[in-house]
Amino acid sequence: MRNFVLRDKDGNEQGIFTGKQPRQAALKAANRGKGTKSKPEIIRLRERGTKKVHVFKAWKQIVEPPKNKPSWMPEKINKPFVKKEKIETIE
Repeated sequence: MRNFVLRDKDGNEQGIFTGKQPRQAALKAANRGKGTKSKPEIIRLRERGTKKVHVFKAWKQIVEPPKNKPSWMPEKINKPFVKKEKIETIE
């Protein structure tokens, strides 16, 4: 597992998301965000121990749950979407 730190546009870091790939961590961050498909938010994730910053456009949609859903799952669920834009390097 790799750790990724969520950064804002000013470079302040808050929140740690884990995943085997940057996209997996970005999906977790997108599910907490407020972006929509028409107005996606920008998520910047810095991999801990490196100077790489992965930049994603992220949004979530309210969709129907899968057919084989468990009984506790609600009638509508949030589904996150991300699209990788670029990789930046911190100086």
